[in-house]
Amino acid sequence: MIYPELLQKLINYYKKFPGVGEKSAERMALATIELDSKDVDDFSQILKDAKAKLHPCKICGQLTENEICNICNNPQRDKNLICVIEDYKSVFSFEKVGNFQGVYHVLNGLISPMDSIGPEDINISSLVKRVNELENPELILALKSSVEGETTTLYIKKIFENKKVTISRLSYGIPMGAEIDYLDIITLDKALEDRKKISE
Repeated sequence: MIYPELLQKLINYYKKFPGVGEKSAERMALATIELDSKDVDDFSQILKDAKAKLHPCKICGQLTENEICNICNNPQRDKNLICVIEDYKSVFSFEKVGNFQGVYHVLNGLISPMDSIGPEDINISSLVKRVNELENPELILALKSSVEGETTTLYIKKIFENKKVTISRLSYGIPMGAEIDYLDIITLDKALEDRKKISE
C-alpha cells in the first residue's frame, strides 16, 4: 500500500464522488488533512447537517431545509408554468440561467422498462395532482434525449392528452443523451426560450 491506511480510506471516500479519479481524490484528501482542526470539525458538522436536514420539497421535490422550498414559496413565480425535470440537480442549472420564472417538478428518475422502472416508481402521480389544481397549466419537459427520456415524455403527453394542458419540450442544440445539469447556460437558456409545443 502506497498510502497510510487512514489516508487511503479518505481517498477512497473522495473517489465516490462523480468525476473524481485517483489523482483528484488524493489531492482532496491531502488538502483535507492540511486543514486546521476547527475547519475539519466544521466540515464534518456541515456534512452531517446536510445529510440530516436536506430533503425533498413537499410540492416539487427540490432539495430544501424547509417543508416547502423557496421557489414554490415565492409568490412572484408563475405556478401555472411547470418545468418537469429528472432530478433536483437540474433545478440549480435552470436557476443559474436566471430567466425562468415558473416552478419545477422533480421526477426523481425516468421510466425505463429495461431497468424495471415504471411510472409508479417516479414522481408522476404528484405531477398529475398539481396540474389538476391549476388553470391553463403549461408543462415544459426538460428531460434528456434518451430512450428513457423519450419514453417518459410520451407517457406524460398521453396522460394529459384529454386535458387542457399545454406541453412543450426543450429544443435548440441539446445533444442526444446530454444531462441537463452539464449544459452551458447559453444553450440551456436558448433551449428554454425556443421550446416546442408537443401537445395537440
